[in-house]
Amino acid sequence: MSAVNPRRWWALVVLAAAQFMVIMDTSIIGVALPEMQRDLGFSQGDLQWVFNAYVVAFGGLLLLGGRLSDLLGARRVFTAGWAVLIAGSVVAAAATTAWAEIVGRAVQGVGGALIAPAAMTLLMILFSHDPKELGKALALYGAAAPAGGTAGVFLGGVFTEWLSWPWVFVIYVPIGLATLAATKVLPAVGSRRGGVDVLGAVAVTAGLALAVFAVVRAPEAGWGATSTVVQLAGAAALLGAFVVLQRVVRAPLMPLGIWRTPGLAPANAAMMLLGAAWIPMWYFLNLYLQQVLGYGAFASGAALLPMTVLLMVFMTTLTARLMGRFGPKKMIVGGLLVLAAGLVWLSAVESTGTFVVDVLPASLVAAAGMSLAYIPGLMSAMAGAPPEQVGLASGIVNTTYQVGSALGLAALTAVATSQGAGSPGNLPELTSGFSAAFLGAAGVAAVGAVLTALLMGRGQRGGEQAAESAESAEERRRETIG
Repeated sequence: MSAVNPRRWWALVVLAAAQFMVIMDTSIIGVALPEMQRDLGFSQGDLQWVFNAYVVAFGGLLLLGGRLSDLLGARRVFTAGWAVLIAGSVVAAAATTAWAEIVGRAVQGVGGALIAPAAMTLLMILFSHDPKELGKALALYGAAAPAGGTAGVFLGGVFTEWLSWPWVFVIYVPIGLATLAATKVLPAVGSRRGGVDVLGAVAVTAGLALAVFAVVRAPEAGWGATSTVVQLAGAAALLGAFVVLQRVVRAPLMPLGIWRTPGLAPANAAMMLLGAAWIPMWYFLNLYLQQVLGYGAFASGAALLPMTVLLMVFMTTLTARLMGRFGPKKMIVGGLLVLAAGLVWLSAVESTGTFVVDVLPASLVAAAGMSLAYIPGLMSAMAGAPPEQVGLASGIVNTTYQVGSALGLAALTAVATSQGAGSPGNLPELTSGFSAAFLGAAGVAAVGAVLTALLMGRGQRGGEQAAESAESAEERRRETIG
C-alpha cells in the first residue's frame, strides 16, 4: 500500500484549480468573440479558429501529454504545462493580428494537453491508498470542470464589457504563476525510461488541423475544388499514417489493442458526436445573442449563465443518481435525444426574437440533454478497460470529444455560412445561417443517439461497471453531505 501524503487535500486544491482553468479556457472566449473579430479582422468564417486552434492542439496532443507524464514525471510535466499555458496567454493577449491570436490559442492548447493528463496522474497517486477518499477526490475534481465552464462564461462577459477582450487571456498569467508557486505541495514522481511517439503525435495533430482547415475553406473554394480534395486527402493520409505508426512503433501513444475493450468504441462514437453537436450550439448561441439580439459582452455572458448553472447542478447531483438507476446506454441515448430536441427548438430563432422566448427555454433543454449524456459517455469509455489502461482510455475519450468539437464546429460553420451567416450586417440572413447550424447540430445529436442505441450492447460489462460506479459515487456524495 502506498504511503499517505499528508498534504494530499491541499494538492487536490491545486489540481482542481488546474482542471477549472483548463475548462474555463474553452468557455471564457465565447462572449469576447465579436470584439476580437472587430479588432483583429477575423472574417465570420475564420472566427472559429479562435476556438478551434485551442481544441485541435489540446485534443491532438492529449495522448502525448499523458505519455510524457508517465516518462518524465507528472509534476514536472504539470509544471511545464503551466509555463506553456502562461506563454500562450501572453501571446494571445498581446495579439494585434488574427494569425498571432491563433498562434497564442494553439500554444495555450499545448499547455492544456500537458496539464490535464498530468493532473489526473497526480490525483491517482495521491489518493490510491483509499478507494473512498479516491471517490471523493474524483467527485471534487470532476465538479471543477462544469464550475470552470460556468465561471468562464461569466468572467468573459465581465472582462470584455468593463476592461477589454485581452483580459480573458491576461487572467491566466497571475493564476498560472500562483499555481506554479503552489506545485511544491504536489508529490514528486520519478522519471522512467521509454520511447515517445513524437511522429504519431505530429501525424494525428496535423491530420486533424488539416481536416478542419479543409472544411472551413470548402464553402469558399468549393467542395469539389482541387484544393479542398487535396487537403482532405492529405488529412486522411496523415490520420492513416498515425494508425500505421501505432502498429509499428515500440511505444505507441495509442496501442490499438485498447479498442477491443467492451464498450470503448461506441462510447467514443457517442462522445465525438456529442462534442460535434454541443460546441457548435454554444458557439453560435454566443454570436446570435450579440450579432442579432444586440447584447453586449456582459449581457451575453449573463444570458448563458442559466444554461451553464443547470449543466453544473445536473452533472454534480442528478446524473449519477439517474445513471445508477437506468444505466449508461439509456442515459446517453436519452441525453442525446433531449439535446437534439433543444437544438431543434433553438433553430426556430428569429431576427426579431427575444432572449426569454427564443433562447432561454431551448438552451435549458439542450443543457439538460448534455448533462445527462456526458458523464455516462465518459464512464462507459473507461469502465471496461483493465486497471493499467484506464488512463489511456480516459485520454482517448477526451481526445475524441475534442476532435468531434473541432470537426463539428468546422462543418456547421460551413453550413451556417452557406445559409447566410457570412453577412454580419444582414440580420435575417445571419439568423437563417445560425438556425441552419442549430438544426444541423440537432441532426448530429440524433445520429449519435441512434448509433449508441444500435452499437452499445446492454450486456456489456463496461456498462454495468459504469452504472455501479455511478451508484457508488452517489452514495459517497450523500455521505459527504450528511
